[in-house]
This record gives sequence, C-alpha cells and structure tokens, in this order.
Amino acid sequence: MRLNFKDLIIFENDDYILINKPPHIASLDERQADNSQSILRLAKEYADDAQLCHRLDKETSGVLAIAKNPAAYRHLSMQFEHRQLEKRYHAVVNGTHDFEMISVYLPIAMKRDGTMVAIDRQKGKEADTIFNTMKVYRNHTLVECMPITGRMHQIRIHLVCLKAPIVCDPTYGGEMIYLSDLKRKFNLKKETEEQPLIKRVALHAHSLTFRLLNEEVIKIEAPYPKDFEVLVKQLDKFS
Repeated sequence: MRLNFKDLIIFENDDYILINKPPHIASLDERQADNSQSILRLAKEYADDAQLCHRLDKETSGVLAIAKNPAAYRHLSMQFEHRQLEKRYHAVVNGTHDFEMISVYLPIAMKRDGTMVAIDRQKGKEADTIFNTMKVYRNHTLVECMPITGRMHQIRIHLVCLKAPIVCDPTYGGEMIYLSDLKRKFNLKKETEEQPLIKRVALHAHSLTFRLLNEEVIKIEAPYPKDFEVLVKQLDKFS
C-alpha cells in the first residue's frame, strides 16, 4: 500500500517538515529493494531538495525531521552533532523496572555483519542514554528513553544492559508479548495461532526538541501509531 506523505506531516514551515514515521518503512532507500518505498523517496517527491536530518530504524515509528533546503539541513545537522537537541522515545520492555534518570554510558560497536551492535569497551564508539520509568505493569514497563548520542540500535542495546530488552525485539533478546500474557482468562479459537500484540520492536520516537533557523526552540510530538497505542491500551486494561 502506497503511503500518502502529506498524511504523515505533523509540522511544516519554509525550512522543515516533521513527520510521524510509520513502522515497517525504511528511512533511506534499501540496497536490496529497488522499488521499495522509503521516507527519503516520498519526501523528495513532496519537496525537491528534501534531506533527512537523521534516521529511524525501519521498525521504529515516530518523529523524523526533514530539511527542505541546504541551510536548514546544516542548521539541524549541527544540533545533532553537538547534542544541542532533545530526543525522547517510548519503549515497552520486558520485566518491571524502576528507572529514575538512569544513565547508561557504554560504547557501542557494529558487529561484522552490520545488522547488529554490541557493547565494546575497546573498539566501541561513545554512547549515552538516559532512562525513566513512565508506568509499571505486571510483567512489563513503559520506559522513556533519551539518547544523548545517536548510535545504531543504541536504545535497544542499552536497555539490554539494564536487563530490560524491548518487547518483540528477538535480535536483542526481547520476548514477544501476547494478549494471553495479560488477560487471565484468555481463550484462543481452536486451530488458530495467537499473534503477538505488536509485530515489531516496541519503540516509538515520541518527541524532538530543536532550534529553528530563527533560533526559536520548538518541541514536536508524534502520537502513537495504532499498533503501539493498542499495546499500551491492553497493558493499561489488564495490568
């Protein structure tokens, strides 16, 4: 199904477009798939000079900033580089955890195949994330994640270090979450296999706070997409 780029926009001015990226779509064109949709491709159809100022993993939803001109791109890229902006993500993790401004400062290195990362104190690049518990459920926790640096899979691997892998993230040991885990008297119809409540890593880029070209500070929030909203509602209901 082809996405309508206009429907994704949550903020736009002469310099920037901020979208609520849906899950399961790549930020940039993927090497293998020549005709796949990507956010960059859709953005360029909408605005000729569009450039992505950062990236989100294919499965991750949420706020993504796109520059409409080179000056805007430089301005926001510098804020990312100098860590002068604030990114807040929400994640549903396995287990119950009480995090209050917990900082994980552990270096990250890419594994040889380029699809995973690991903590590597010798060769890794500096990485820093702050975590806060938002809500504790019976066997799960909704966590706010604030990455200070922007390494690949940083939030996912740092949560593993806290023994709190994100649900439905088998790459890093996160277990699937099913309605039968939450609902005590859950009956599945015969001959059907139960599907997980969310079919992707339960991570959402909730807000981005940065400076516009006129130095005005702006905070843009992205509502939960349907799958993440359903997951949190079911947790609220049964836990």
